[in-house]
Amino acid sequence: MRNRMLALSAAGLLAAGGLSACTSEGGSKGRGSDAVIGVILPDTKSSARWETADLKYLAEAFAAAGVPADIKNAQGDKASFQTIAEGMIQTGVKVLMTVNLDSGTGKNVLDSARKAGIHTIDYDRLTLSGGADYYVSFDNVEVGKLQGRGLVDCLAEKRVSTPVVAFLNGSPTDNNATLFKEGYDSVLQPKFDSGEYLKGPEDAVPDWDGAKGGTIFEQQLTKDHKIAGVLAANDSLGNAAIEVLKKNKLNGTVPVTGQDATVQGLQNILIGDQCMTVYKAIKKEAAAAAALAISLARGETPTTATETVIDPESKAPVKALLLRPEAITRENIEVVLHDGYVTRESLCTAAFVTACTEAGIS
Repeated sequence: MRNRMLALSAAGLLAAGGLSACTSEGGSKGRGSDAVIGVILPDTKSSARWETADLKYLAEAFAAAGVPADIKNAQGDKASFQTIAEGMIQTGVKVLMTVNLDSGTGKNVLDSARKAGIHTIDYDRLTLSGGADYYVSFDNVEVGKLQGRGLVDCLAEKRVSTPVVAFLNGSPTDNNATLFKEGYDSVLQPKFDSGEYLKGPEDAVPDWDGAKGGTIFEQQLTKDHKIAGVLAANDSLGNAAIEVLKKNKLNGTVPVTGQDATVQGLQNILIGDQCMTVYKAIKKEAAAAAALAISLARGETPTTATETVIDPESKAPVKALLLRPEAITRENIEVVLHDGYVTRESLCTAAFVTACTEAGIS
Protein backbone atom coordinates (compact mmCIF):
# COMPACT_ATOMS: atom_id res chain seq x y z
CA MET A 1 0.00 0.00 0.00
CA ARG A 2 2.87 2.35 0.82
CA ASN A 3 4.50 1.84 -2.58
CA ARG A 4 1.18 2.32 -4.32
CA MET A 5 0.70 5.55 -2.42
CA LEU A 6 4.04 6.92 -3.50
CA ALA A 7 3.16 6.24 -7.12
CA LEU A 8 0.03 8.35 -6.96
CA SER A 9 -0.03 12.06 -7.58
CA ALA A 10 -2.45 14.58 -6.20
CA ALA A 11 -3.49 15.35 -9.75
CA GLY A 12 -4.35 11.74 -10.40
CA LEU A 13 -6.59 11.61 -7.38
CA LEU A 14 -8.67 14.46 -8.76
CA ALA A 15 -8.65 13.54 -12.41
CA ALA A 16 -12.42 13.58 -12.34
CA GLY A 17 -12.45 17.15 -10.93
CA GLY A 18 -14.63 18.42 -8.13
CA LEU A 19 -12.45 21.19 -6.65
CA SER A 20 -11.51 24.41 -8.39
CA ALA A 21 -8.00 25.79 -8.71
CA CYS A 22 -6.46 28.48 -6.52
CA THR A 23 -3.13 27.59 -4.98
CA SER A 24 -1.10 29.77 -2.68
CA GLU A 25 2.68 29.59 -2.52
CA GLY A 26 2.90 31.23 0.87
CA GLY A 27 1.79 34.08 3.11
CA SER A 28 0.99 37.21 1.16
CA LYS A 29 0.43 35.47 -2.16
CA GLY A 30 -2.42 33.31 -0.96
CA ARG A 31 -6.13 33.88 -1.35
CA GLY A 32 -7.00 32.42 2.02
CA SER A 33 -10.73 33.14 1.69
CA ASP A 34 -10.85 30.74 -1.29
CA ALA A 35 -8.76 28.03 0.34
CA VAL A 36 -10.10 24.53 0.83
CA ILE A 37 -6.89 23.42 2.54
CA GLY A 38 -4.74 25.40 4.97
CA VAL A 39 -1.09 24.55 5.61
CA ILE A 40 1.15 26.06 8.29
CA LEU A 41 4.89 25.43 8.04
CA PRO A 42 7.06 26.13 11.10
CA ASP A 43 9.98 28.39 10.17
CA THR A 44 12.82 28.99 7.74
CA LYS A 45 15.61 28.81 10.33
CA SER A 46 15.67 25.29 11.75
CA SER A 47 16.15 23.72 8.30
CA ALA A 48 16.30 25.04 4.74
CA ARG A 49 13.85 22.31 3.68
CA TRP A 50 10.73 24.18 4.82
CA GLU A 51 11.38 26.94 2.29
CA THR A 52 13.24 25.11 -0.47
CA ALA A 53 11.34 21.82 -0.51
CA ASP A 54 8.09 21.52 1.47
CA LEU A 55 6.63 24.85 0.33
CA LYS A 56 7.52 24.13 -3.28
CA TYR A 57 6.30 20.55 -3.41
CA LEU A 58 3.06 21.12 -1.49
CA ALA A 59 2.20 24.10 -3.69
CA GLU A 60 2.97 22.07 -6.82
CA ALA A 61 0.83 19.14 -5.64
CA PHE A 62 -2.20 21.30 -4.88
CA ALA A 63 -1.78 23.29 -8.09
CA ALA A 64 -1.53 20.14 -10.18
CA ALA A 65 -4.74 18.88 -8.59
CA GLY A 66 -6.53 22.19 -9.05
CA VAL A 67 -7.13 22.55 -5.32
CA PRO A 68 -7.21 25.97 -3.62
CA ALA A 69 -4.73 25.93 -0.75
CA ASP A 70 -3.30 28.58 1.55
CA ILE A 71 0.28 27.81 2.61
CA LYS A 72 1.90 30.04 5.21
CA ASN A 73 5.02 29.94 7.38
CA ALA A 74 4.91 30.90 11.08
CA GLN A 75 8.61 31.93 10.98
CA GLY A 76 9.25 30.31 14.36
CA ASP A 77 6.71 32.53 16.13
CA LYS A 78 4.16 30.66 18.27
CA ALA A 79 1.79 33.64 18.43
CA SER A 80 1.95 33.96 14.65
CA PHE A 81 1.33 30.23 14.31
CA GLN A 82 -1.91 30.56 16.30
CA THR A 83 -2.97 33.74 14.49
CA ILE A 84 -2.47 32.11 11.08
CA ALA A 85 -4.45 29.07 12.21
CA GLU A 86 -7.30 31.20 13.55
CA GLY A 87 -7.50 33.02 10.23
CA MET A 88 -7.64 29.78 8.28
CA ILE A 89 -10.30 28.35 10.59
CA GLN A 90 -12.40 31.51 10.29
CA THR A 91 -12.23 31.46 6.50
CA GLY A 92 -13.59 27.92 6.56
CA VAL A 93 -10.86 25.61 5.31
CA LYS A 94 -11.99 22.00 5.20
CA VAL A 95 -8.58 20.60 6.11
CA LEU A 96 -5.81 22.08 8.27
CA MET A 97 -2.30 20.64 7.92
CA THR A 98 0.30 21.84 10.42
CA VAL A 99 3.94 21.41 11.40
CA ASN A 100 3.90 22.38 15.05
CA LEU A 101 6.49 24.62 16.70
CA ASP A 102 5.77 22.85 19.97
CA SER A 103 3.08 20.43 21.06
CA GLY A 104 1.35 22.90 23.38
CA THR A 105 0.72 25.48 20.66
CA GLY A 106 0.00 22.75 18.14
CA LYS A 107 -2.60 21.15 20.39
CA ASN A 108 -4.42 24.46 20.89
CA VAL A 109 -4.69 24.86 17.13
CA LEU A 110 -5.84 21.29 16.57
CA ASP A 111 -8.47 21.64 19.31
CA SER A 112 -9.83 24.80 17.67
CA ALA A 113 -9.94 23.15 14.26
CA ARG A 114 -11.71 20.10 15.68
CA LYS A 115 -14.38 22.29 17.32
CA ALA A 116 -14.96 23.92 13.92
CA GLY A 117 -15.42 20.53 12.26
CA ILE A 118 -12.17 20.79 10.29
CA HIS A 119 -10.11 17.70 9.42
CA THR A 120 -6.55 17.85 10.76
CA ILE A 121 -3.22 16.45 9.61
CA ASP A 122 0.07 16.51 11.53
CA TYR A 123 2.66 16.97 8.81
CA ASP A 124 6.17 15.69 9.53
CA ARG A 125 5.92 16.27 13.33
CA LEU A 126 3.45 14.55 15.63
CA THR A 127 1.70 16.93 18.02
CA LEU A 128 1.75 15.21 21.41
CA SER A 129 -1.77 14.86 22.87
CA GLY A 130 -2.96 16.78 19.83
CA GLY A 131 -5.34 14.16 18.53
CA ALA A 132 -4.84 14.96 14.83
CA ASP A 133 -6.93 12.86 12.48
CA TYR A 134 -3.84 11.80 10.52
CA TYR A 135 -0.06 11.94 10.68
CA VAL A 136 2.20 11.97 7.60
CA SER A 137 5.94 11.72 8.10
CA PHE A 138 8.96 9.48 7.77
CA ASP A 139 9.97 6.59 10.00
CA ASN A 140 11.89 8.89 12.31
CA VAL A 141 13.31 6.14 14.53
CA GLU A 142 14.84 4.70 11.36
CA VAL A 143 16.29 8.15 10.58
CA GLY A 144 18.12 8.01 13.91
CA LYS A 145 19.30 4.46 13.30
CA LEU A 146 20.78 5.50 9.95
CA GLN A 147 22.62 8.35 11.69
CA GLY A 148 23.96 6.02 14.36
CA ARG A 149 25.10 3.41 11.84
CA GLY A 150 26.61 6.13 9.67
CA LEU A 151 28.71 7.44 12.56
CA VAL A 152 29.84 3.90 13.43
CA ASP A 153 30.99 3.37 9.83
CA CYS A 154 32.80 6.71 9.73
CA LEU A 155 34.58 6.07 13.04
CA ALA A 156 35.63 2.64 11.78
CA GLU A 157 37.03 4.24 8.64
CA LYS A 158 39.00 6.68 10.79
CA ARG A 159 40.32 3.73 12.86
CA VAL A 160 39.70 5.59 16.12
CA SER A 161 40.22 3.51 19.25
CA THR A 162 37.59 3.96 22.01
CA PRO A 163 36.28 7.20 20.46
CA VAL A 164 34.55 9.83 22.55
CA VAL A 165 31.18 10.64 20.93
CA ALA A 166 29.40 13.95 21.53
CA PHE A 167 25.72 14.60 20.83
CA LEU A 168 23.89 17.64 19.50
CA ASN A 169 20.30 16.50 19.85
CA GLY A 170 17.38 18.28 18.23
CA SER A 171 14.89 20.60 19.89
CA PRO A 172 13.39 19.18 23.10
CA THR A 173 9.95 20.46 21.99
CA ASP A 174 10.02 18.42 18.75
CA ASN A 175 8.82 14.82 19.06
CA ASN A 176 10.85 13.96 15.95
CA ALA A 177 14.03 14.80 17.88
CA THR A 178 12.95 12.29 20.53
CA LEU A 179 12.42 9.64 17.85
CA PHE A 180 15.76 10.36 16.17
CA LYS A 181 17.49 9.97 19.54
CA GLU A 182 15.66 6.69 20.17
CA GLY A 183 17.05 5.47 16.87
CA TYR A 184 20.68 6.46 17.26
CA ASP A 185 20.77 5.50 20.94
CA SER A 186 19.71 1.98 19.93
CA VAL A 187 22.85 1.79 17.79
CA LEU A 188 25.36 3.64 19.99
CA GLN A 189 24.36 2.72 23.55
CA PRO A 190 25.57 -0.90 23.16
CA LYS A 191 28.94 0.56 22.09
CA PHE A 192 29.07 2.64 25.26
CA ASP A 193 27.93 -0.26 27.43
CA SER A 194 30.69 -2.51 26.08
CA GLY A 195 33.36 0.15 26.49
CA GLU A 196 34.07 0.17 22.75
CA TYR A 197 33.02 3.84 22.66
CA LEU A 198 33.06 6.51 25.37
CA LYS A 199 30.03 8.73 25.77
CA GLY A 200 30.95 12.39 25.64
CA PRO A 201 28.91 15.57 26.22
CA GLU A 202 25.25 15.50 25.19
CA ASP A 203 22.94 18.50 24.82
CA ALA A 204 19.64 19.32 23.17
CA VAL A 205 19.63 22.40 20.95
CA PRO A 206 16.58 24.65 21.51
CA ASP A 207 14.50 25.22 18.36
CA TRP A 208 17.12 23.45 16.22
CA ASP A 209 18.97 26.78 16.23
CA GLY A 210 22.30 26.45 14.44
CA ALA A 211 23.87 29.44 16.20
CA LYS A 212 22.96 27.98 19.58
CA GLY A 213 24.23 24.62 18.41
CA GLY A 214 27.61 26.13 17.60
CA THR A 215 27.88 27.74 21.02
CA ILE A 216 26.87 24.49 22.71
CA PHE A 217 29.38 22.44 20.73
CA GLU A 218 32.17 24.90 21.46
CA GLN A 219 31.44 24.37 25.15
CA GLN A 220 31.38 20.60 24.62
CA LEU A 221 34.76 20.63 22.90
CA THR A 222 36.22 22.81 25.64
CA LYS A 223 34.89 20.36 28.21
CA ASP A 224 36.27 17.32 26.39
CA HIS A 225 38.90 18.04 23.74
CA LYS A 226 39.13 14.31 22.96
CA ILE A 227 35.78 14.27 21.12
CA ALA A 228 36.30 12.01 18.11
CA GLY A 229 32.78 11.87 16.66
CA VAL A 230 29.69 14.07 16.65
CA LEU A 231 26.13 12.81 16.36
CA ALA A 232 24.47 15.98 15.11
CA ALA A 233 20.72 15.55 14.67
CA ASN A 234 20.45 17.52 11.41
CA ASP A 235 22.62 19.23 8.81
CA SER A 236 22.24 22.66 10.38
CA LEU A 237 23.58 21.42 13.71
CA GLY A 238 26.19 19.38 11.89
CA ASN A 239 27.43 22.50 10.12
CA ALA A 240 27.50 24.37 13.43
CA ALA A 241 29.79 21.69 14.84
CA ILE A 242 31.93 21.72 11.69
CA GLU A 243 32.49 25.48 11.97
CA VAL A 244 33.80 24.98 15.51
CA LEU A 245 35.95 22.06 14.38
CA LYS A 246 37.40 24.26 11.61
CA LYS A 247 38.51 26.84 14.15
CA ASN A 248 40.31 24.05 15.99
CA LYS A 249 41.71 22.52 12.77
CA LEU A 250 39.75 19.31 13.39
CA ASN A 251 37.32 19.40 10.48
CA GLY A 252 37.58 16.29 8.34
CA THR A 253 39.25 14.50 11.24
CA VAL A 254 36.23 14.28 13.52
CA PRO A 255 33.24 12.63 11.75
CA VAL A 256 29.97 14.56 11.96
CA THR A 257 26.51 13.29 11.02
CA GLY A 258 23.50 15.19 9.76
CA GLN A 259 20.03 14.89 8.32
CA ASP A 260 17.82 16.58 5.69
CA ALA A 261 20.27 16.37 2.77
CA THR A 262 20.53 20.15 2.54
CA VAL A 263 22.83 21.70 -0.04
CA GLN A 264 25.13 22.82 2.76
CA GLY A 265 25.18 19.34 4.30
CA LEU A 266 25.88 17.69 0.95
CA GLN A 267 28.68 20.16 0.23
CA ASN A 268 30.20 19.38 3.62
CA ILE A 269 30.08 15.70 2.68
CA LEU A 270 31.75 16.37 -0.69
CA ILE A 271 34.75 18.05 0.95
CA GLY A 272 34.99 15.47 3.75
CA ASP A 273 33.88 17.63 6.68
CA GLN A 274 30.61 15.70 7.22
CA CYS A 275 30.48 11.94 7.01
CA MET A 276 26.80 11.39 6.13
CA THR A 277 23.30 12.81 6.07
CA VAL A 278 19.84 11.30 5.85
CA TYR A 279 17.72 11.97 2.79
CA LYS A 280 14.01 12.17 3.31
CA ALA A 281 12.24 12.39 -0.04
CA ILE A 282 10.22 15.51 0.79
CA LYS A 283 8.54 15.50 -2.62
CA LYS A 284 7.00 12.12 -1.81
CA GLU A 285 6.05 13.24 1.70
CA ALA A 286 4.41 16.39 0.36
CA ALA A 287 2.59 14.48 -2.39
CA ALA A 288 1.34 11.91 0.11
CA ALA A 289 0.13 14.59 2.55
CA ALA A 290 -1.48 16.63 -0.24
CA ALA A 291 -3.29 13.59 -1.60
CA LEU A 292 -4.58 12.77 1.88
CA ALA A 293 -5.75 16.35 2.42
CA ILE A 294 -7.47 16.41 -0.96
CA SER A 295 -9.28 13.17 -0.19
CA LEU A 296 -10.53 14.59 3.11
CA ALA A 297 -11.59 17.84 1.45
CA ARG A 298 -13.68 15.85 -1.01
CA GLY A 299 -15.45 14.07 1.83
CA GLU A 300 -13.79 10.74 1.11
CA THR A 301 -12.40 8.24 3.61
CA PRO A 302 -8.64 8.01 2.93
CA THR A 303 -7.25 4.56 2.29
CA THR A 304 -3.54 5.39 2.26
CA ALA A 305 -2.84 5.88 5.98
CA THR A 306 -2.49 2.19 6.69
CA GLU A 307 -0.20 2.43 9.72
CA THR A 308 -0.80 3.48 13.31
CA VAL A 309 1.48 5.33 15.69
CA ILE A 310 0.84 5.64 19.40
CA ASP A 311 0.98 9.15 20.82
CA PRO A 312 3.63 8.70 23.57
CA GLU A 313 1.90 11.26 25.78
CA SER A 314 -1.82 10.51 25.42
CA LYS A 315 -1.27 6.84 24.40
CA ALA A 316 -3.96 7.35 21.76
CA PRO A 317 -3.54 5.73 18.32
CA VAL A 318 -3.11 8.04 15.33
CA LYS A 319 -3.63 6.92 11.74
CA ALA A 320 -0.35 7.37 9.94
CA LEU A 321 1.47 7.22 6.64
CA LEU A 322 5.22 6.79 7.17
CA LEU A 323 7.85 6.91 4.44
CA ARG A 324 11.34 5.40 4.42
CA PRO A 325 14.49 7.54 4.77
CA GLU A 326 17.84 6.84 3.08
CA ALA A 327 21.41 7.32 4.28
CA ILE A 328 23.55 9.49 1.99
CA THR A 329 27.34 9.43 1.87
CA ARG A 330 29.85 10.66 -0.69
CA GLU A 331 29.43 7.36 -2.52
CA ASN A 332 25.70 7.71 -3.26
CA ILE A 333 25.24 11.48 -3.18
CA GLU A 334 23.80 11.47 -6.70
CA VAL A 335 20.60 9.94 -5.32
CA VAL A 336 19.37 13.38 -4.30
CA LEU A 337 20.32 14.80 -7.69
CA HIS A 338 18.49 12.09 -9.62
CA ASP A 339 15.39 12.74 -7.51
CA GLY A 340 15.57 16.44 -8.35
CA TYR A 341 15.73 17.33 -4.66
CA VAL A 342 18.97 19.24 -5.25
CA THR A 343 20.28 20.56 -8.55
CA ARG A 344 23.83 20.19 -9.76
CA GLU A 345 24.02 23.97 -10.16
CA SER A 346 23.16 24.63 -6.52
CA LEU A 347 25.46 21.87 -5.26
CA CYS A 348 28.47 22.29 -7.51
CA THR A 349 29.10 26.01 -7.12
CA ALA A 350 32.56 27.41 -7.83
CA ALA A 351 34.00 26.38 -4.46
CA PHE A 352 32.80 22.79 -4.92
CA VAL A 353 33.37 22.11 -8.63
CA THR A 354 36.51 20.07 -7.99
CA ALA A 355 34.87 18.10 -5.17
CA CYS A 356 31.88 17.35 -7.42
CA THR A 357 34.15 16.16 -10.22
CA GLU A 358 36.09 13.95 -7.83
CA ALA A 359 32.81 12.47 -6.60
CA GLY A 360 31.78 11.66 -10.17
CA ILE A 361 29.02 14.25 -10.35
CA SER A 362 28.80 15.36 -13.95
